[in-house]
Amino acid sequence: MKNPVHFLRITALIEAVSFLVLLGIAMPLKYVWGFPLAVKIVGSIHGGLFVVFGIALLLSWQSAKWPLSRVALIFIASFLPVVPFFLDKRIKSWEQESV
Repeated sequence: MKNPVHFLRITALIEAVSFLVLLGIAMPLKYVWGFPLAVKIVGSIHGGLFVVFGIALLLSWQSAKWPLSRVALIFIASFLPVVPFFLDKRIKSWEQESV
């Protein structure tokens, strides 16, 4: 892995998309149309991606020597459905700093 911050960016975006799919597609399928398997499948995928995201965040923190406040900002943003997309530009600039 050449640049862990780049891996973090990609992982964060994929994880954010999976979160939106879980909230916007799988949960309505479960609660409106009575199809609970959608949440089980998408939730499992999202959970796995969140673990990968956490590992990528830790690797980026170690390699780029970020302050804890930056790591906390990225971590908290991952719990809010669309915030990672807005934060991506900032992470991209941090990626350029760490090259």
